[in-house]
Amino acid sequence: MNSVGEACTDMKREYDQCFNRWFAEKFLKGDCSGDPCTDLFKRYQQCVQKAIKEKEIPIEGLEFMGHGKEKPESSS
Repeated sequence: MNSVGEACTDMKREYDQCFNRWFAEKFLKGDCSGDPCTDLFKRYQQCVQKAIKEKEIPIEGLEFMGHGKEKPESSS
């Protein structure tokens, strides 16, 4: 799947490969010591944010999860 920004597609693929490798080879085997893909994710995230602004895609009111974001608590 391509990224929202054409310039971001290679970064997305690089991050996806890194994450999938870490997930399969480390996380699923109990090694939760860290995510080596954080820097790739941040670069990709910045690229996507720039593409969203350039394409004037409305995102008001949307909440995004990602590195450094806490999952909102349920208010039930």
